[in-house]
Amino acid sequence: MGGVTHVASETFKGVEVVRAFGGKEYEEKRFAKASGYNLRQSLKLAKVDEISTPFIQILTFIAIAVLLWIGLSTDIRGGMDTGDFLSYLTAASLIAKPLRQLTGVNSKIQKGIAASQSIFEMMDEEAEVDEGATALQRAKGRLELKDVCFRYPGSDRNALNNINLTIEPGETVAFVGRSGSGKTTLVNLMPRFNNVSDGQIMLDDVPLEDYRLADLRRQVAIVNQQVVLFQDTVAHNIAYGDLAGVSEDDIIQAATAAHAMEFIEKLPEGLQTQVGEDGVMLSGGQRQRLALARAILKDAPLLILDEATSALDTESERYIQQALNRVMKNRTTLVIAHRLSTIENADKIVVMDQGQIVEVGSHQQLLEKDGAYAQLHRLQFSEPSQV
Repeated sequence: MGGVTHVASETFKGVEVVRAFGGKEYEEKRFAKASGYNLRQSLKLAKVDEISTPFIQILTFIAIAVLLWIGLSTDIRGGMDTGDFLSYLTAASLIAKPLRQLTGVNSKIQKGIAASQSIFEMMDEEAEVDEGATALQRAKGRLELKDVCFRYPGSDRNALNNINLTIEPGETVAFVGRSGSGKTTLVNLMPRFNNVSDGQIMLDDVPLEDYRLADLRRQVAIVNQQVVLFQDTVAHNIAYGDLAGVSEDDIIQAATAAHAMEFIEKLPEGLQTQVGEDGVMLSGGQRQRLALARAILKDAPLLILDEATSALDTESERYIQQALNRVMKNRTTLVIAHRLSTIENADKIVVMDQGQIVEVGSHQQLLEKDGAYAQLHRLQFSEPSQV
C-alpha cells in the first residue's frame, strides 16, 4: 500500500508538471502498476487466510476424533466414569474455537513484519556521532578549515579535496562556482550534517567534534534554497524548535525584518494562519521570507545563506538584501550564490571547482586577477554585443 500512496502523493504534488508535460497517461499507468501489485499481494494474503482456516479446522476435528476414540477405549479409559468422560469431551471440544482464532493471527503477524521492515531499517541506522564534551554558549565565529576532504558514502571519489580556508569573526564569505562544485557540501560540514573524511574544521580554535552537537548547532542559522515549512501556523514556523518560547513581539520583529509581515497581515488569521503541508498555501517568495524570519529570530553567530533570495522578485530581493546586510553585521556569514551581484560586497569570495578552492579574494581583487571568477562575472554581465 505504501507504493500506491507514494505514487499518488508524487502526482498530487507535481500536478502542474504532469499537466504541462502531458504526463497523465504515464502517471495513470504508474498508479495502475502500483495498484495492481498491491492487489496481487492482498489476494495472496487473502488466499493464505482462506486456506489456513479450513485446514486448521480439519486438523481440529481430526484431533477431537482421535481424543474421542481414545476416550472410548476401555483400556485407556480405565476407571473413568460417565461424568469424567463428558468433562473430557467438553474440554476437548472447547479447544476448537481458540485454534480457529489462531488462524487469523498469522496474517496480522505477516502484515506487521512487512510494515515494520522500513522501521527496523531506520532503527538500524547508526546514530549521529556526538562524543564532544565542550560546552558552547555563544561562539565568536572564527572558522578554520585545514586540509578538509569529504567523500559521500558509496562514492569512489572525494566531493571536497584539501580545502584550506580561514574565516575571521564577523566576516562575510561568499562561495561561488558551477553547480556541483561542492559549495553546499562544504557549508553543510559546519553544523556537522556530515563529518569530514579527512582534515579538520576549527570553530574558535576548537575542533567541531569536541563541541556538544546540540551546542554547536545552536550557533548556526540556515536559510536553504529548498525551504522547509511544517504543517502548522505561520508563527510556529518562524519560532520553530528551540525558538518556541519567544514572544509574539519578537516573532513580529523578525518577520518585519524579513519583509514577511507585508503578506502575513493579509492572511485570514495573520500569524495564526495554517500554512498547509510543506507551506502549500504560500508562494515560493513567501516561503523563503518565512525561512529568513526564522533565521533572523534565531540570532545565531554563524549564518548560512544557500541561495536565500533565489525565489524572490527583484523588488523583494532588494528589500531582503537590505535586511540581510543588517543581520550579517557582527556575525560570520557564509553565502552561496549564483547571482554574483548579491555578493560583490562580501569580505571574501571563494571560487570553487570540482571540490577544490581555485581562487580567494575580494570582488575587485578577483576581477583584476582575471581568472575563474572574472570569467563567471563576464558571463553574467556581458555586454549586448558579446551575447
